[in-house]
Amino acid sequence: MGKGLRVGDAQPAIRQAAQPAAPDRRGAVVAALMLAMALAALDSTIVSTAVPQIVGDLGGFSVFSWLFSGYLLAVTVTLPVYGKLSDTFGRKPVLIAGAALFLLGSLLCALAWNMGALIAFRVVQGLGGGALQGTVQTLAADLYPLKERPKIQAKLSTVWAVSAVAGPGVGGVLAAYAGWRWIFLVNLPIGAVALWLIARHLHEPQRDVRPEEEGKTATRARVDWAGALAVFACGGVLLTALVQGGVAWPWLSAPSMALFGTGLALVAVVVLVERRAAEPIIPGWVWRRRTIAAVNLALGALGLLMVAPTVFLPTYAQSVLGLAPVTAGFVLSVWTLSWPVSAALSQHVYRRIGFRHTAMLGIGTAALILFAFPFLPYPGEAWQPTLLMLLLGGALGLFQLPLLVGVQSTVTWEERGTTTASVLFCRQTGQTIGAALFGAVANGVLASRLGGAGDLDSVTRALDAGPAPEATRHAIADAVHAVYLGAAGAAALAFVVLLVLAPRRFPVLTEQ
Repeated sequence: MGKGLRVGDAQPAIRQAAQPAAPDRRGAVVAALMLAMALAALDSTIVSTAVPQIVGDLGGFSVFSWLFSGYLLAVTVTLPVYGKLSDTFGRKPVLIAGAALFLLGSLLCALAWNMGALIAFRVVQGLGGGALQGTVQTLAADLYPLKERPKIQAKLSTVWAVSAVAGPGVGGVLAAYAGWRWIFLVNLPIGAVALWLIARHLHEPQRDVRPEEEGKTATRARVDWAGALAVFACGGVLLTALVQGGVAWPWLSAPSMALFGTGLALVAVVVLVERRAAEPIIPGWVWRRRTIAAVNLALGALGLLMVAPTVFLPTYAQSVLGLAPVTAGFVLSVWTLSWPVSAALSQHVYRRIGFRHTAMLGIGTAALILFAFPFLPYPGEAWQPTLLMLLLGGALGLFQLPLLVGVQSTVTWEERGTTTASVLFCRQTGQTIGAALFGAVANGVLASRLGGAGDLDSVTRALDAGPAPEATRHAIADAVHAVYLGAAGAAALAFVVLLVLAPRRFPVLTEQ
């Protein structure tokens, strides 16, 4: 076996089968993947708590939201590119390059001299973050056979859960006692350990070529750079329009219309370029295969509905229930406890009733839980939304993991990176659309209840000065209830997609 762990698909016509690896070797690689995922998972939560210190030091309050938007845009638009590159050149070089780019961005962020520079360096971080998210999830499927994949996925889910709970506290401590620049510098030792473990312990076998493909080895290394640039430009323009619409400018304003018009034109360019490419970044089979298309749409709906609790529940907990910020954060964080537990246990369900039916059970339950939220008593007790969030995390764990494991098991090694990236891309895009859509819904309800006075952000900022008037509390409750009804609709949409589009049995490939 040598000094490292070899991973690959079990189909001998395409790739040499890897010999069984010693447990410590695979454990070292799994530890590296968890560290790499922690870099991406901690990012937003740890930075958000230091915004006051960052703005106080660098200024730029009017544009600080781009610290998050810029990073999110870079991660989202690069996911398809990294997915294709990992299928072409292997997972290891893509993961190492992405981690190195993320760490370079972290170092530059710590050295930023003004808000503009910090935003630019956050984009550099995001360019590396796209490789971390997609390639780690792909390697998780490479490392384990089908019946063992819930183990690694549960570990990765735990990383997200711990990051969601610990991130704000760690960020607050670093910002208060060490300075906000240490929020970025702390990434360097974590990333260095992950890079060392990957470089030392992960070795991918050489790719074999089928007999009928001899003489075509050179074509395998082609990279559709024109398609990558077109996808990057198209995604960047459209996501910018969604992120900034209704925030930096009105939805029907000239900037908004210009961005959407440019984005639609770039969609046509992407289609034209990808249809002519020998190895397209977004191949047509991603949407022609029923299983992959159904999972993409269903997890896009998951991204959409996740906006309701993550963005609006803390506001509800503080403004309506009157909780302190720390307590309000706990109300949200409980779903990160039940989600990985449910995901780990989902294998016992989908082995009996299949991936599709397990996911439908999970998302159907989630739809009922989201629909129940508007019927909570006003103003209610903190344990009521906390219980619903605990149940919601369990339902979504039963929904997401079977779909991810199932769709990764329907493709060969050469297609797994692209498939995984398409799933993550759709989920990220769903979150962006959800933030724009539900933000507009909440602002519309709030304006109608308060006679057109302001939006949710301005109202909640005004509440920092003192307790909310009763009319305002009622208006915020109605706005959040409307968002949760919309999230229930997104869950119902995912259920219908799986019912109509997904095959009854996923076409899982036989593993040797």
